[in-house]
Amino acid sequence: MRLNLSAFFRFGCVLCQSPLKQGANGLCSTCRRQIPRYTYCGGCGAPLQYAACYCGNCHHNAFTWDKMVIIGRYNDPLSQLIHRFKFQKQFWLDRTLACLLLLELYEARRIYGLTFPQAIIPVPLHHIRQWQRGYNQADLLAKAISRWLEIPCLSHIVRRVKHTPTQRGLTATARRRNLKNAFNVAALTPFPYQRVALVDDVITTGSTLNEIATLLRQLGVQEIQVWGLARV
Repeated sequence: MRLNLSAFFRFGCVLCQSPLKQGANGLCSTCRRQIPRYTYCGGCGAPLQYAACYCGNCHHNAFTWDKMVIIGRYNDPLSQLIHRFKFQKQFWLDRTLACLLLLELYEARRIYGLTFPQAIIPVPLHHIRQWQRGYNQADLLAKAISRWLEIPCLSHIVRRVKHTPTQRGLTATARRRNLKNAFNVAALTPFPYQRVALVDDVITTGSTLNEIATLLRQLGVQEIQVWGLARV
């Protein structure tokens, strides 16, 4: 007699709870369509009328990465999923959010000519904050995508050595000051990867990414991509 597993494991959409025939991605087609997409700059993530690899905003803002890939703006229902994943200990949403990001990576390869990197690096948490949260959300995302794309995930290359106050609510200047000397890189030289991707959840001013990218540049990394769930 064949077991009917659906009788034991009833998968529901993580947003509307409607039944799913396959629970792998966690979102029904209706809720997936409700996540607003927008055309953005492939360099800084700014909204554009037409897709472009770089925009005028890129020339006025000195960011140290090369390309950016994001799912969308930090609006509902995407922001709701991220908040639950990040602050409500719903770590199992990593697969749903990583799958959405993976689809966007394939879109970026088609639209912006994105070339996948040689390694993936999650933005680290300070060990105190990670202990409080129980996990690093960027690390969970990076490891899922690493498995699917078969690209190494370097979870311990970049370390956050300074326990800074939360960045939420700070100005861009205060964020940069808050992050000064907050990170270091534990890597052998010469660093074996020329193209890497930094994975983060929400990108606001990009101060954290700039700090890490600057350290990676010092190791000789030639191309740095930023992969994020949402842009504020």
